Amino acid sequence: PYASKQIYSIDKVIIYSNYNLTTAIRDTLKTDSEIVNGFQIIDRKKTFKPELFSRILTVNNGSIYNRTNHNLSLSRLINLGTFQFVKNRFEVDPDSFKLNAYYYLTPMKRKSISAEIGGLSKSSNVTGSELTVNWRNRNTFKGAELLSIAAYIGAEVQFSGQYSGYNTLRYGTEVNLSSPRFLIPFLRLNTSNAFVPRTNFQLGYDILNRQKLFALNSFRGQMGYIWKESIKKEHRFNPIVVNYVQPITVTEEYLKSIQNNPVLKRSIDTQFILGSNYNFNFNELNDGRLNTSGWYFNGLLDLSGNIAGLVSGASVKDGKERKIWGTPFSQFIKSEFDLRRYIQVGLKNQWANRIVLGVGYPYGNSTILPFVKQFFVGGNNSLRGFRSRSVGPGTYNGGILVDSSGFLSDMTGDLKLELNSEFRMKIANIFYGALFIDAGNIWLWNSNSNQPGGKFSKNFLKELAVDAGIGLRIDLVILLLRLDLGIPLRKPWLPDGQRSVINKIDFSSSQWRKENMIYNLAIGLPF
Repeated sequence: PYASKQIYSIDKVIIYSNYNLTTAIRDTLKTDSEIVNGFQIIDRKKTFKPELFSRILTVNNGSIYNRTNHNLSLSRLINLGTFQFVKNRFEVDPDSFKLNAYYYLTPMKRKSISAEIGGLSKSSNVTGSELTVNWRNRNTFKGAELLSIAAYIGAEVQFSGQYSGYNTLRYGTEVNLSSPRFLIPFLRLNTSNAFVPRTNFQLGYDILNRQKLFALNSFRGQMGYIWKESIKKEHRFNPIVVNYVQPITVTEEYLKSIQNNPVLKRSIDTQFILGSNYNFNFNELNDGRLNTSGWYFNGLLDLSGNIAGLVSGASVKDGKERKIWGTPFSQFIKSEFDLRRYIQVGLKNQWANRIVLGVGYPYGNSTILPFVKQFFVGGNNSLRGFRSRSVGPGTYNGGILVDSSGFLSDMTGDLKLELNSEFRMKIANIFYGALFIDAGNIWLWNSNSNQPGGKFSKNFLKELAVDAGIGLRIDLVILLLRLDLGIPLRKPWLPDGQRSVINKIDFSSSQWRKENMIYNLAIGLPF
Protein backbone atom coordinates (compact mmCIF):
# COMPACT_ATOMS: atom_id res chain seq x y z
CA PRO A 1 0.00 0.00 0.00
CA TYR A 2 2.84 2.37 0.83
CA ALA A 3 4.61 1.72 -2.52
CA SER A 4 1.40 2.19 -4.51
CA LYS A 5 1.10 5.75 -3.23
CA GLN A 6 4.59 6.78 -4.29
CA ILE A 7 5.49 8.82 -7.36
CA TYR A 8 7.76 6.84 -9.66
CA SER A 9 10.27 8.32 -12.08
CA ILE A 10 12.01 6.85 -15.11
CA ASP A 11 15.65 5.94 -14.46
CA LYS A 12 16.70 4.28 -17.72
CA VAL A 13 15.09 3.71 -21.11
CA ILE A 14 16.52 0.61 -22.82
CA ILE A 15 15.50 -0.04 -26.44
CA TYR A 16 16.07 -3.30 -28.33
CA SER A 17 15.35 -1.88 -31.76
CA ASN A 18 16.08 -5.07 -33.75
CA TYR A 19 14.50 -7.62 -31.42
CA ASN A 20 13.82 -11.07 -32.88
CA LEU A 21 11.23 -13.34 -31.26
CA THR A 22 13.11 -16.50 -32.28
CA THR A 23 16.36 -15.27 -30.75
CA ALA A 24 14.90 -13.33 -27.83
CA ILE A 25 17.22 -14.71 -25.16
CA ARG A 26 20.37 -13.98 -27.16
CA ASP A 27 19.10 -10.49 -28.03
CA THR A 28 18.62 -9.55 -24.38
CA LEU A 29 22.11 -10.82 -23.48
CA LYS A 30 23.73 -8.30 -25.80
CA THR A 31 25.71 -5.65 -24.03
CA ASP A 32 26.98 -3.57 -26.94
CA SER A 33 24.87 -0.44 -26.83
CA GLU A 34 25.10 3.30 -27.31
CA ILE A 35 23.58 6.14 -25.33
CA VAL A 36 21.79 8.75 -27.48
CA ASN A 37 19.72 11.55 -25.94
CA GLY A 38 19.51 9.54 -22.71
CA PHE A 39 18.25 6.36 -24.38
CA GLN A 40 20.27 3.16 -24.19
CA ILE A 41 19.88 1.57 -27.64
CA ILE A 42 20.93 -2.02 -28.30
CA ASP A 43 21.16 -2.66 -32.04
CA ARG A 44 24.38 -4.36 -33.17
CA LYS A 45 23.41 -4.16 -36.86
CA LYS A 46 22.59 -0.43 -36.64
CA THR A 47 19.18 -1.10 -38.19
CA PHE A 48 17.73 2.25 -37.12
CA LYS A 49 19.19 5.67 -36.51
CA PRO A 50 19.02 6.41 -32.76
CA GLU A 51 17.50 9.86 -33.42
CA LEU A 52 14.29 8.14 -34.53
CA PHE A 53 13.37 7.15 -30.98
CA SER A 54 14.00 10.64 -29.61
CA ARG A 55 11.20 11.90 -31.88
CA ILE A 56 8.82 9.00 -31.28
CA LEU A 57 9.00 8.18 -27.57
CA THR A 58 7.27 10.40 -25.03
CA VAL A 59 8.86 8.55 -22.08
CA ASN A 60 12.24 10.04 -21.07
CA ASN A 61 14.76 9.18 -18.40
CA GLY A 62 14.37 11.37 -15.36
CA SER A 63 10.71 12.13 -16.07
CA ILE A 64 7.80 11.23 -13.79
CA TYR A 65 6.00 8.07 -14.86
CA ASN A 66 2.72 8.92 -16.55
CA ARG A 67 0.38 6.28 -17.93
CA THR A 68 -0.78 8.61 -20.69
CA ASN A 69 2.77 9.14 -21.96
CA HIS A 70 3.42 5.42 -21.63
CA ASN A 71 0.43 4.59 -23.89
CA LEU A 72 1.35 7.39 -26.31
CA SER A 73 4.84 5.95 -26.79
CA LEU A 74 3.43 2.52 -27.63
CA SER A 75 0.85 3.99 -30.02
CA ARG A 76 3.45 6.11 -31.83
CA LEU A 77 5.75 3.10 -32.25
CA ILE A 78 2.88 1.02 -33.65
CA ASN A 79 1.68 3.82 -35.97
CA LEU A 80 5.10 4.06 -37.58
CA GLY A 81 4.11 1.01 -39.62
CA THR A 82 7.67 -0.32 -39.39
CA PHE A 83 7.48 -2.71 -36.44
CA GLN A 84 5.66 -6.00 -36.54
CA PHE A 85 5.61 -6.37 -32.75
CA VAL A 86 6.00 -3.76 -30.00
CA LYS A 87 6.47 -4.99 -26.42
CA ASN A 88 7.19 -3.02 -23.27
CA ARG A 89 7.92 -3.82 -19.63
CA PHE A 90 9.05 -1.92 -16.53
CA GLU A 91 11.58 -3.02 -13.96
CA VAL A 92 10.97 -1.51 -10.52
CA ASP A 93 13.55 -0.52 -7.91
CA PRO A 94 11.46 -0.64 -4.69
CA ASP A 95 14.00 1.30 -2.67
CA SER A 96 14.40 4.34 -4.92
CA PHE A 97 10.95 4.23 -6.58
CA LYS A 98 12.55 4.37 -9.99
CA LEU A 99 11.62 2.46 -13.13
CA ASN A 100 13.72 1.06 -15.93
CA ALA A 101 11.64 1.02 -19.14
CA TYR A 102 12.42 -1.72 -21.67
CA TYR A 103 11.14 -1.61 -25.27
CA TYR A 104 11.40 -4.71 -27.47
CA LEU A 105 10.82 -3.78 -31.11
CA THR A 106 10.56 -6.44 -33.83
CA PRO A 107 10.82 -4.88 -37.31
CA MET A 108 8.76 -6.03 -40.26
CA LYS A 109 10.58 -7.39 -43.28
CA ARG A 110 12.37 -4.43 -44.69
CA LYS A 111 11.52 -5.09 -48.34
CA SER A 112 8.41 -6.58 -49.91
CA ILE A 113 6.61 -6.80 -53.22
CA SER A 114 2.89 -7.17 -53.80
CA ALA A 115 0.41 -7.24 -56.66
CA GLU A 116 -3.22 -6.14 -56.80
CA ILE A 117 -5.84 -6.62 -59.48
CA GLY A 118 -9.24 -4.97 -59.66
CA GLY A 119 -12.18 -4.93 -62.03
CA LEU A 120 -15.13 -2.77 -63.01
CA SER A 121 -18.26 -2.99 -65.12
CA LYS A 122 -20.40 -0.10 -66.39
CA SER A 123 -23.92 0.09 -67.73
CA SER A 124 -22.55 1.30 -71.09
CA ASN A 125 -21.15 -2.19 -71.81
CA VAL A 126 -17.69 -1.20 -70.61
CA THR A 127 -15.64 -3.78 -68.73
CA GLY A 128 -12.26 -3.01 -67.26
CA SER A 129 -9.47 -4.12 -64.97
CA GLU A 130 -6.25 -2.78 -63.49
CA LEU A 131 -3.07 -4.53 -62.35
CA THR A 132 -0.71 -2.84 -59.89
CA VAL A 133 2.68 -4.14 -58.76
CA ASN A 134 4.14 -2.39 -55.71
CA TRP A 135 7.65 -2.68 -54.22
CA ARG A 136 8.24 -1.33 -50.69
CA ASN A 137 11.22 -0.56 -48.49
CA ARG A 138 10.04 0.17 -44.93
CA ASN A 139 13.34 1.53 -43.60
CA THR A 140 14.97 3.21 -46.56
CA PHE A 141 17.39 5.55 -44.77
CA LYS A 142 17.29 3.81 -41.36
CA GLY A 143 14.77 6.33 -40.05
CA ALA A 144 11.57 4.29 -40.67
CA GLU A 145 11.10 5.98 -44.04
CA LEU A 146 8.75 4.17 -46.42
CA LEU A 147 9.74 4.07 -50.09
CA SER A 148 7.24 2.57 -52.49
CA ILE A 149 7.55 2.16 -56.26
CA ALA A 150 4.42 1.14 -58.13
CA ALA A 151 3.81 0.23 -61.77
CA TYR A 152 0.29 -0.16 -63.07
CA ILE A 153 -1.66 -0.89 -66.23
CA GLY A 154 -5.41 -0.71 -66.67
CA ALA A 155 -7.85 -1.06 -69.53
CA GLU A 156 -11.52 -0.41 -70.23
CA VAL A 157 -12.95 -2.35 -73.15
CA GLN A 158 -16.32 -1.94 -74.87
CA PHE A 159 -17.40 -5.35 -76.14
CA SER A 160 -20.72 -4.35 -77.66
CA GLY A 161 -23.03 -1.42 -78.18
CA GLN A 162 -22.88 1.62 -80.41
CA TYR A 163 -19.62 2.88 -78.83
CA SER A 164 -17.61 -0.33 -79.27
CA GLY A 165 -13.99 0.12 -80.19
CA TYR A 166 -13.42 3.26 -78.12
CA ASN A 167 -11.33 1.42 -75.56
CA THR A 168 -9.11 3.05 -72.95
CA LEU A 169 -5.61 2.00 -71.90
CA ARG A 170 -3.83 3.64 -68.97
CA TYR A 171 -0.40 2.77 -67.62
CA GLY A 172 2.37 4.42 -65.68
CA THR A 173 4.55 4.43 -62.61
CA GLU A 174 4.62 6.25 -59.28
CA VAL A 175 7.32 6.74 -56.63
CA ASN A 176 6.42 7.72 -53.07
CA LEU A 177 8.77 8.46 -50.17
CA SER A 178 7.28 9.01 -46.71
CA SER A 179 9.35 10.16 -43.72
CA PRO A 180 7.88 9.98 -40.17
CA ARG A 181 8.55 13.60 -39.21
CA PHE A 182 8.14 17.18 -40.37
CA LEU A 183 10.95 18.00 -42.81
CA ILE A 184 10.94 21.81 -42.69
CA PRO A 185 14.13 23.86 -43.17
CA PHE A 186 15.34 25.64 -40.00
CA LEU A 187 12.41 24.32 -37.93
CA ARG A 188 12.06 21.34 -35.61
CA LEU A 189 8.38 20.50 -35.22
CA ASN A 190 6.71 17.41 -33.82
CA THR A 191 3.34 16.25 -32.54
CA SER A 192 2.63 15.08 -29.02
CA ASN A 193 -0.31 12.76 -29.70
CA ALA A 194 -0.50 9.11 -30.76
CA PHE A 195 -0.09 9.89 -34.47
CA VAL A 196 3.32 10.45 -35.99
CA PRO A 197 3.47 13.29 -38.56
CA ARG A 198 4.73 12.47 -42.04
CA THR A 199 6.45 14.29 -44.87
CA ASN A 200 5.64 12.85 -48.29
CA PHE A 201 7.33 13.16 -51.67
CA GLN A 202 5.65 11.87 -54.83
CA LEU A 203 6.63 11.60 -58.49
CA GLY A 204 4.47 10.00 -61.17
CA TYR A 205 4.14 9.51 -64.90
CA ASP A 206 1.04 8.31 -66.78
CA ILE A 207 0.02 7.61 -70.34
CA LEU A 208 -3.69 7.63 -71.17
CA ASN A 209 -4.58 6.17 -74.55
CA ARG A 210 -8.19 6.45 -75.72
CA GLN A 211 -8.14 4.37 -78.87
CA LYS A 212 -9.40 6.06 -82.05
CA LEU A 213 -9.33 9.41 -80.24
CA PHE A 214 -6.15 10.62 -78.53
CA ALA A 215 -3.25 9.79 -76.22
CA LEU A 216 -1.98 11.97 -73.37
CA ASN A 217 1.02 11.80 -71.10
CA SER A 218 1.06 13.29 -67.63
CA PHE A 219 3.93 14.22 -65.29
CA ARG A 220 3.11 14.99 -61.68
CA GLY A 221 4.96 15.65 -58.47
CA GLN A 222 4.20 16.97 -55.02
CA MET A 223 5.70 17.47 -51.59
CA GLY A 224 3.61 17.78 -48.47
CA TYR A 225 2.76 16.96 -44.88
CA ILE A 226 0.17 14.80 -43.12
CA TRP A 227 -0.61 15.08 -39.42
CA LYS A 228 -3.47 14.37 -37.06
CA GLU A 229 -4.78 16.37 -34.12
CA SER A 230 -6.71 13.32 -32.95
CA ILE A 231 -8.26 10.15 -34.29
CA LYS A 232 -11.09 12.31 -35.71
CA LYS A 233 -9.11 15.20 -37.25
CA GLU A 234 -6.53 14.99 -40.04
CA HIS A 235 -4.67 17.70 -41.95
CA ARG A 236 -2.93 17.41 -45.33
CA PHE A 237 -0.88 20.33 -46.63
CA ASN A 238 1.00 20.15 -49.94
CA PRO A 239 2.94 23.40 -50.47
CA ILE A 240 4.35 22.17 -53.80
CA VAL A 241 2.12 20.54 -56.44
CA VAL A 242 3.17 20.25 -60.09
CA ASN A 243 1.14 18.65 -62.88
CA TYR A 244 1.96 18.78 -66.58
CA VAL A 245 -0.34 17.19 -69.18
CA GLN A 246 0.24 17.22 -72.92
CA PRO A 247 -1.17 15.34 -75.93
CA ILE A 248 1.01 12.75 -77.66
CA THR A 249 -1.27 11.94 -80.57
CA VAL A 250 -4.70 13.14 -81.69
CA THR A 251 -6.60 11.27 -84.42
CA GLU A 252 -8.27 12.87 -87.42
CA GLU A 253 -11.56 11.52 -86.13
CA TYR A 254 -11.22 13.44 -82.89
CA LEU A 255 -10.11 16.62 -84.65
CA LYS A 256 -13.24 16.45 -86.82
CA SER A 257 -15.33 15.95 -83.70
CA ILE A 258 -13.82 19.12 -82.20
CA GLN A 259 -15.08 21.06 -85.23
CA ASN A 260 -18.61 19.92 -84.42
CA ASN A 261 -18.21 20.24 -80.65
CA PRO A 262 -15.39 22.65 -79.67
CA VAL A 263 -15.81 21.72 -75.99
CA LEU A 264 -13.97 18.47 -76.73
CA LYS A 265 -10.74 20.41 -77.23
CA ARG A 266 -10.41 20.88 -73.46
CA SER A 267 -9.65 17.17 -73.05
CA ILE A 268 -6.44 17.46 -75.08
CA ASP A 269 -5.23 20.92 -74.07
CA THR A 270 -1.70 21.17 -72.69
CA GLN A 271 -2.03 21.91 -68.97
CA PHE A 272 0.59 23.17 -66.54
CA ILE A 273 -0.43 23.41 -62.88
CA LEU A 274 2.00 24.83 -60.33
CA GLY A 275 0.45 25.44 -56.94
CA SER A 276 -0.42 24.10 -53.50
CA ASN A 277 -3.41 22.66 -51.63
CA TYR A 278 -4.73 22.03 -48.13
CA ASN A 279 -7.21 19.37 -47.01
CA PHE A 280 -8.94 19.03 -43.63
CA ASN A 281 -10.91 15.92 -42.63
CA PHE A 282 -13.17 15.42 -39.63
CA ASN A 283 -14.83 12.03 -39.06
CA GLU A 284 -16.78 11.21 -35.90
CA LEU A 285 -17.13 7.57 -36.98
CA ASN A 286 -13.38 7.13 -36.47
CA ASP A 287 -13.59 7.27 -32.68
CA GLY A 288 -13.49 3.50 -32.30
CA ARG A 289 -17.07 3.10 -31.08
CA LEU A 290 -19.57 0.69 -32.65
CA ASN A 291 -22.10 3.50 -33.04
CA THR A 292 -22.81 4.29 -36.72
CA SER A 293 -24.14 7.82 -36.08
CA GLY A 294 -22.01 10.91 -36.53
CA TRP A 295 -20.78 13.77 -38.70
CA TYR A 296 -18.21 13.71 -41.49
CA PHE A 297 -16.61 16.75 -43.13
CA ASN A 298 -13.91 17.08 -45.76
CA GLY A 299 -12.72 20.46 -47.00
CA LEU A 300 -10.25 21.18 -49.82
CA LEU A 301 -8.59 24.43 -50.84
CA ASP A 302 -6.58 24.22 -54.07
CA LEU A 303 -4.48 27.11 -55.43
CA SER A 304 -2.46 27.32 -58.64
CA GLY A 305 -0.32 29.94 -60.32
CA ASN A 306 -0.96 32.61 -57.71
CA ILE A 307 2.66 33.59 -57.00
CA ALA A 308 3.69 33.17 -60.66
CA GLY A 309 0.73 35.28 -61.76
CA LEU A 310 1.48 38.00 -59.24
CA VAL A 311 5.17 38.20 -60.17
CA SER A 312 4.61 38.10 -63.94
CA GLY A 313 1.51 40.32 -64.03
CA ALA A 314 -0.42 37.72 -66.02
CA SER A 315 -3.82 38.73 -67.43
CA VAL A 316 -5.22 36.82 -70.38
CA LYS A 317 -8.17 39.21 -70.71
CA ASP A 318 -5.70 42.07 -71.22
CA GLY A 319 -3.61 40.08 -73.69
CA LYS A 320 -0.86 39.33 -71.15
CA GLU A 321 -0.64 35.53 -71.19
CA ARG A 322 2.50 34.36 -69.42
CA LYS A 323 4.37 31.09 -69.95
CA ILE A 324 6.80 28.88 -68.04
CA TRP A 325 9.10 26.77 -70.24
CA GLY A 326 6.97 27.69 -73.24
CA THR A 327 3.65 26.58 -71.72
CA PRO A 328 0.96 28.85 -70.21
CA PHE A 329 0.47 28.08 -66.52
CA SER A 330 -2.96 27.72 -64.96
CA GLN A 331 -4.14 30.26 -62.42
CA PHE A 332 -7.18 29.50 -60.28
CA ILE A 333 -8.70 29.10 -56.83
CA LYS A 334 -10.71 25.96 -56.16
CA SER A 335 -12.53 24.73 -53.06
CA GLU A 336 -14.71 21.70 -52.40
CA PHE A 337 -16.70 20.80 -49.29
CA ASP A 338 -18.20 17.41 -48.48
CA LEU A 339 -20.54 17.30 -45.45
CA ARG A 340 -22.23 14.06 -44.35
CA ARG A 341 -24.55 13.02 -41.56
CA TYR A 342 -24.92 9.37 -40.59
CA ILE A 343 -27.86 8.35 -38.38
CA GLN A 344 -28.21 4.91 -36.85
CA VAL A 345 -31.76 3.56 -37.18
CA GLY A 346 -32.46 0.62 -34.91
CA LEU A 347 -29.65 -1.85 -34.35
CA LYS A 348 -28.62 -2.69 -37.92
CA ASN A 349 -29.85 0.12 -40.19
CA GLN A 350 -28.36 3.47 -41.15
CA TRP A 351 -29.57 6.64 -42.85
CA ALA A 352 -26.74 8.43 -44.68
CA ASN A 353 -26.94 11.95 -46.12
CA ARG A 354 -24.40 14.01 -48.05
CA ILE A 355 -24.08 17.46 -49.58
CA VAL A 356 -21.13 18.37 -51.82
CA LEU A 357 -20.37 21.93 -52.86
CA GLY A 358 -17.54 22.75 -55.24
CA VAL A 359 -16.42 26.15 -56.54
CA GLY A 360 -13.55 26.86 -58.90
CA TYR A 361 -12.62 30.34 -60.09
CA PRO A 362 -10.11 30.91 -62.94
CA TYR A 363 -8.45 34.32 -63.19
CA GLY A 364 -5.26 36.07 -64.29
CA ASN A 365 -3.53 33.68 -66.69
CA SER A 366 -6.65 31.48 -67.16
CA THR A 367 -10.24 31.90 -68.31
CA ILE A 368 -11.34 28.33 -67.47
CA LEU A 369 -10.22 25.72 -64.96
CA PRO A 370 -7.85 23.04 -66.27
CA PHE A 371 -9.80 20.01 -67.45
CA VAL A 372 -8.32 17.77 -64.73
CA LYS A 373 -9.49 20.25 -62.04
CA GLN A 374 -13.05 20.75 -63.24
CA PHE A 375 -16.08 19.21 -61.55
CA PHE A 376 -18.44 16.55 -62.91
CA VAL A 377 -21.46 14.58 -61.73
CA GLY A 378 -22.97 11.22 -62.61
CA GLY A 379 -21.67 7.69 -62.06
CA ASN A 380 -21.56 5.09 -59.32
CA ASN A 381 -20.42 7.47 -56.53
CA SER A 382 -22.48 10.47 -57.62
CA LEU A 383 -25.82 10.63 -59.47
CA ARG A 384 -26.41 6.92 -59.95
CA GLY A 385 -29.31 7.34 -62.35
CA PHE A 386 -27.03 9.04 -64.91
CA ARG A 387 -23.84 7.91 -66.59
CA SER A 388 -20.55 9.38 -65.43
CA ARG A 389 -19.84 12.95 -66.66
CA SER A 390 -23.08 13.01 -68.67
CA VAL A 391 -25.00 15.75 -66.81
CA GLY A 392 -24.69 19.50 -67.37
CA PRO A 393 -23.36 22.01 -67.32
CA GLY A 394 -26.71 23.60 -66.45
CA THR A 395 -29.36 22.77 -69.02
CA TYR A 396 -26.85 21.83 -71.74
CA ASN A 397 -27.34 18.29 -73.06
CA GLY A 398 -23.93 17.63 -74.60
CA GLY A 399 -23.22 14.66 -72.34
CA ILE A 400 -26.48 12.97 -73.27
CA LEU A 401 -26.18 13.32 -77.03
CA VAL A 402 -23.78 11.11 -78.92
CA ASP A 403 -21.88 12.67 -81.79
CA SER A 404 -21.65 11.19 -85.28
CA SER A 405 -18.49 9.23 -84.50
CA GLY A 406 -20.26 7.36 -81.70
CA PHE A 407 -18.64 8.37 -78.44
CA LEU A 408 -19.77 10.34 -75.42
CA SER A 409 -18.04 13.55 -74.44
CA ASP A 410 -17.05 14.43 -70.86
CA MET A 411 -19.12 17.22 -69.34
CA THR A 412 -17.31 19.33 -66.74
CA GLY A 413 -17.87 22.67 -65.03
CA ASP A 414 -16.57 25.34 -62.65
CA LEU A 415 -19.23 24.88 -59.97
CA LYS A 416 -20.86 21.79 -58.49
CA LEU A 417 -23.79 21.03 -56.20
CA GLU A 418 -24.70 17.49 -55.24
CA LEU A 419 -27.09 16.05 -52.65
CA ASN A 420 -27.50 12.38 -51.75
CA SER A 421 -29.64 10.47 -49.29
CA GLU A 422 -29.52 6.71 -48.76
CA PHE A 423 -31.25 4.36 -46.32
CA ARG A 424 -29.21 1.22 -45.66
CA MET A 425 -30.80 -1.86 -44.13
CA LYS A 426 -29.61 -5.35 -43.31
CA ILE A 427 -31.38 -8.15 -45.20
CA ALA A 428 -29.70 -11.33 -43.94
CA ASN A 429 -26.17 -12.52 -43.13
CA ILE A 430 -23.79 -10.69 -45.48
CA PHE A 431 -26.53 -9.09 -47.58
CA TYR A 432 -27.62 -5.47 -47.18
CA GLY A 433 -30.10 -3.38 -49.15
CA ALA A 434 -30.37 0.33 -49.90
CA LEU A 435 -32.89 2.89 -51.12
CA PHE A 436 -31.43 6.13 -52.44
CA ILE A 437 -32.18 9.46 -54.09
CA ASP A 438 -29.57 11.77 -55.67
CA ALA A 439 -29.69 15.31 -57.03
CA GLY A 440 -27.09 17.63 -58.53
CA ASN A 441 -25.53 19.43 -61.47
CA ILE A 442 -22.52 21.46 -62.58
CA TRP A 443 -22.32 24.98 -64.04
CA LEU A 444 -19.94 27.44 -65.69
CA TRP A 445 -18.91 30.86 -64.38
CA ASN A 446 -18.90 32.40 -67.85
CA SER A 447 -21.22 31.95 -70.80
CA ASN A 448 -19.98 29.62 -73.52
CA SER A 449 -21.59 29.64 -76.95
CA ASN A 450 -20.57 26.00 -77.36
CA GLN A 451 -22.51 25.06 -74.20
CA PRO A 452 -25.74 27.08 -74.21
CA GLY A 453 -27.52 27.00 -70.86
CA GLY A 454 -24.35 26.12 -68.98
CA LYS A 455 -23.87 29.41 -67.06
CA PHE A 456 -24.75 29.53 -63.37
CA SER A 457 -27.82 31.64 -62.59
CA LYS A 458 -30.37 32.28 -59.85
CA ASN A 459 -32.49 29.48 -61.34
CA PHE A 460 -29.89 26.81 -60.49
CA LEU A 461 -32.29 24.84 -58.26
CA LYS A 462 -34.60 24.32 -61.25
CA GLU A 463 -31.65 22.83 -63.14
CA LEU A 464 -30.87 19.98 -60.75
CA ALA A 465 -30.87 16.45 -62.14
CA VAL A 466 -32.63 13.97 -59.84
CA ASP A 467 -32.59 10.18 -59.72
CA ALA A 468 -33.67 7.39 -57.37
CA GLY A 469 -33.00 3.70 -57.08
CA ILE A 470 -32.30 0.58 -55.08
CA GLY A 471 -29.08 -1.19 -54.19
CA LEU A 472 -27.67 -4.48 -52.97
CA ARG A 473 -24.47 -4.75 -50.92
CA ILE A 474 -22.52 -7.93 -50.18
CA ASP A 475 -20.21 -7.51 -47.19
CA LEU A 476 -17.32 -9.99 -47.54
CA VAL A 477 -15.39 -8.38 -44.65
CA ILE A 478 -12.23 -7.85 -46.73
CA LEU A 479 -14.29 -5.91 -49.30
CA LEU A 480 -17.83 -4.77 -49.95
CA LEU A 481 -19.42 -5.41 -53.36
CA ARG A 482 -22.13 -2.96 -54.39
CA LEU A 483 -24.76 -3.11 -57.13
CA ASP A 484 -27.00 -0.07 -57.61
CA LEU A 485 -29.86 0.40 -60.07
CA GLY A 486 -30.85 4.02 -60.65
CA ILE A 487 -33.40 5.74 -62.88
CA PRO A 488 -33.72 9.47 -63.66
CA LEU A 489 -36.64 11.38 -62.16
CA ARG A 490 -35.70 14.81 -63.47
CA LYS A 491 -33.72 15.69 -66.60
CA PRO A 492 -32.45 19.31 -66.59
CA TRP A 493 -31.78 19.47 -70.34
CA LEU A 494 -35.50 19.21 -71.14
CA PRO A 495 -37.57 22.42 -71.56
CA ASP A 496 -38.67 24.13 -68.36
CA GLY A 497 -41.94 22.58 -67.20
CA GLN A 498 -41.13 19.21 -68.80
CA ARG A 499 -38.06 18.24 -66.76
CA SER A 500 -39.87 15.90 -64.37
CA VAL A 501 -40.05 12.48 -66.06
CA ILE A 502 -41.69 10.52 -63.25
CA ASN A 503 -44.88 10.18 -65.27
CA LYS A 504 -42.90 8.66 -68.15
CA ILE A 505 -41.53 5.70 -66.17
CA ASP A 506 -42.44 2.52 -68.06
CA PHE A 507 -40.66 -0.64 -66.93
CA SER A 508 -42.57 -2.67 -69.54
CA SER A 509 -40.92 -0.77 -72.41
CA SER A 510 -37.58 -2.20 -73.54
CA GLN A 511 -36.63 1.13 -75.14
CA TRP A 512 -37.33 3.01 -71.90
CA ARG A 513 -35.32 0.47 -69.89
CA LYS A 514 -32.39 0.78 -72.30
CA GLU A 515 -32.32 4.58 -72.07
CA ASN A 516 -33.09 5.05 -68.38
CA MET A 517 -32.06 2.07 -66.25
CA ILE A 518 -28.46 2.61 -65.14
CA TYR A 519 -26.57 -0.22 -63.42
CA ASN A 520 -23.56 0.55 -61.24
CA LEU A 521 -21.19 -2.18 -60.03
CA ALA A 522 -18.59 -0.95 -57.56
CA ILE A 523 -16.49 -1.77 -54.51
CA GLY A 524 -17.25 0.03 -51.25
CA LEU A 525 -20.02 2.40 -50.23
CA PRO A 526 -20.72 5.49 -52.37
CA PHE A 527 -20.26 7.76 -49.35
